[in-house]
Amino acid sequence: MFTPFESLDKSARIWIYQAGRKFSTSEKSTISETLLAFTQSWVVHGNPMKTSFTILEDQFIVLAADENYNEASGCSIDSSVRVMRQLDQQFLLGLFDRANVAFRKKSETEIIPLPELGRALAEGRWNQDTLFFNNVIATKGQLESEWILPAKRSWLKRYLPKTVV
Repeated sequence: MFTPFESLDKSARIWIYQAGRKFSTSEKSTISETLLAFTQSWVVHGNPMKTSFTILEDQFIVLAADENYNEASGCSIDSSVRVMRQLDQQFLLGLFDRANVAFRKKSETEIIPLPELGRALAEGRWNQDTLFFNNVIATKGQLESEWILPAKRSWLKRYLPKTVV
């Protein structure tokens, strides 16, 4: 059962899907329609789940489930992955490419492939203070407080010179 994202509890579980590019207006509309239909009928073992989604920065899709209502299971999570794979294939979004790291540069999102992080750091494309989209967070509360943070406060600190960290 769909619930507005804003009304979900901070403990709601989330899954963040990062696209390799921004969504067009028509893509965003279709994605929203597809996810609204999915979240309205998302179930766990035949029981409705309290679910939602949001699209952030025109490039990130966040699915959410309030597990205080009904806890997600492997099968229910698999059903969400199927929907996301369909959207990914339909629009060629790169939602499952985990080798891309997203940074906020001014008001834009810059994607840097993981194998290029060291070179990009040396070239000055990012540094310890560059804002990073931390897509491995697990709750809505973390989305509000830990999703966008300086690189030095994330796993990216291993790429920084030891004197910086």
